[in-house]
Amino acid sequence: MSKNSNSLLAFIVGAGIGTALGVLFAPDSGSNTRDKLSYRLSKYKKELEDLIEELVEGKELHLNEAKSEGKRVINEAKSKAENLLQDVNKLIDQINKDN
Repeated sequence: MSKNSNSLLAFIVGAGIGTALGVLFAPDSGSNTRDKLSYRLSKYKKELEDLIEELVEGKELHLNEAKSEGKRVINEAKSKAENLLQDVNKLIDQINKDN
């Protein structure tokens, strides 16, 4: 994970813990507190699931981009090698003709 992703995840977790502690220590009845806490935790759970999904998709995207770039570099190197081989063959043919 990147530094920004770790920071965002730490922020979300910290916000969730802070909210939970705030709700627990707020002057309200137990059932209301549990309902609020349950609602907020489910909300944070959904946000965290979305974040994880984005990170996984981003990782797959980078992997696909890396594969594409690797294939491009290989094809380019192959083309240059073929051109070099053709040049070498021409030089060999010229040397053979001169002899």
